[in-house]
This record gives sequence, structure tokens and C-alpha cells, in this order.
Amino acid sequence: MSVGPEVDVSVEMPAPQVRERLITGSSGIPVLGLGLLGLIGGAGVAVWGIVTAANDAPALGVPMILGGVLLAVGSFIVLCGLTNVAPGEARVVQLFGRYTGTIRLDGLRFVNPLTSRHKVSTRIRNHETATLKVNDADGNPIEIASVVVWQVKDTARASFEVDDFVEFVGTQAETAVRHIANSYPYDAHGDGELSLRDNADEITEKLSLEIAARVESAGVHIIESRFTHLAYAPEIAHAMLRRQQAGAIVAARQRIVEGAVGMVELALARLAEHEVVDLDEERKATMVSNLLVVLCGDRDAQPVVNTGSLYQ
Repeated sequence: MSVGPEVDVSVEMPAPQVRERLITGSSGIPVLGLGLLGLIGGAGVAVWGIVTAANDAPALGVPMILGGVLLAVGSFIVLCGLTNVAPGEARVVQLFGRYTGTIRLDGLRFVNPLTSRHKVSTRIRNHETATLKVNDADGNPIEIASVVVWQVKDTARASFEVDDFVEFVGTQAETAVRHIANSYPYDAHGDGELSLRDNADEITEKLSLEIAARVESAGVHIIESRFTHLAYAPEIAHAMLRRQQAGAIVAARQRIVEGAVGMVELALARLAEHEVVDLDEERKATMVSNLLVVLCGDRDAQPVVNTGSLYQ
């Protein structure tokens, strides 16, 4: 099982001062109907009052005008309490600067007309970091980028704990990517060692945990994070490619030698088992040497046919 350095993903963030509180408000359809009737009725009463006052009945017309205006203004104020909530959105409600609750129920809702309502999207979002140039655990410059899938879970904290929660998520995601990149080498140098290139699943899980710890105070939930770009910096890419090629050649040679030794052992065992030829130790050594040259060489061997005896 792969093991690696224990990366501390705990982040000391201030405790949130406010948490989301759900409110539903009232259905806005009846209020809309009554408000429109009030506006039309108030306008009609005011116009009737003007006509009445013009017909030499000011004692009756003036109160009608005032009543009609008050009814229309009151109806307009009531209509200001209507708020439309779309799916995937929420409304953070404040009354004179004090947080009163969050409306998540979609549709036309009615709340106190004196409140202010701030829209917060609760849809799933992607944030892709820029390609960052950082040093890995071995000090080698690398280029790395990631994508973070996130969603607002607490609209109150997203609105009041940080200035701009979208910018906050972006900054904290970049910080976490830099920290993770500095904690692991690009390539593993030994068995059981985590590396950015070979253990992307394990390391991106740690990346998600660190980003989640950093943005938790802003009411944001991290769904997933993945590396989208990982490479050596251009100034060392060629040298590192040669090192990787050398490592691959060594590994291939090791496998070839292991196979060749097994084939030689099998050949000697079969010759002895079937008594094809009786070889002394010196001839066995010569045969082993020749077989290893043929099997381990990177070019085709040029055979020499011996037309004499076995020992000439």
C-alpha cells in the first residue's frame, strides 16, 4: 500500500458568526392579486375624487383623492415585498442590516416589504486555477493546474463571512494547490512513496480535504477536485525526460536479465534431464556466457558454426 508524507490539511479559520436560517415567507400569488386590485382601485378612487372636486364638491372629492392615493401607495409598498426565487437560487433576507433568514423555496414568495433580499446562487460551479509554477518536494520546478467543483451550502456565511465568496474560493484553491505541490515529489524515487504523477487519486483527495477546510467558514462545500495540468517546467523538462528514459531503460534491462537467467537455467536443466550432452563446469560456463550474450544483447547475434568437435 502506498504511503507518503502526512500533509496537515487543518487550517485555522475564524469561527463563523452567523449560520443559515431557513424561512419560507408566504405565497406571493394572492398578495400579487390583492396588490394589483389595490393599485387599480386606489387610482380609480383618486380619479373619481378629482372629478367630484371639479364638480363643485370639494368636501367629498378631497378625501376621496387622499384615500385613493394612500390605497395606491400602500398597495405598491405591499407589492415590493414580492420576490421571485428561481430553482438553484436562494434569497438572503435582511431587515435594517440584520440577517433574518434565507428563502430557498422556489416560486413567487412574499416577505416583509421593508427587507432587502440578496440573491445567492446555490448551483454547482467549477473553478479552474491558472497554470501555477511551483517547486515540488524535491525542489524541481513544475507546472500544475486543477479544477475544483464546489457549491454554496450556507448562504448566510457565504454572504456575511467573506467579502466575495467566489473570489475567496479561487484564492484558497490556488493556495491549497501550491501547498500540495510543495509536499510531494513529481516522480516517486522508491517503492511506497506517493508522487504527483503516479498517485493522482490519493493526492487529489488530500487536495479536496484541504480546500474544504479552507473554505468551510465561507459556507462552501467542495464536491471534487482534479489536476488538469501537471508537467515539469520547460527549463528542466528535457533533462527530466532523459532521466525518465534512463530509468525506463534500466528497468527494461533488469527484466531482460531476469528472463535470460531463467531461460539459461531451463536450458541447462533440460539438457541434463534428457542427457543430450555431458558438459563439464567450464563448458557450462561458456554456454551460459554465450546464451546471456545472445539473450541480453540489443542487436541480433552473428552465429559462428563450429564444424569440428564440441571442444575445438
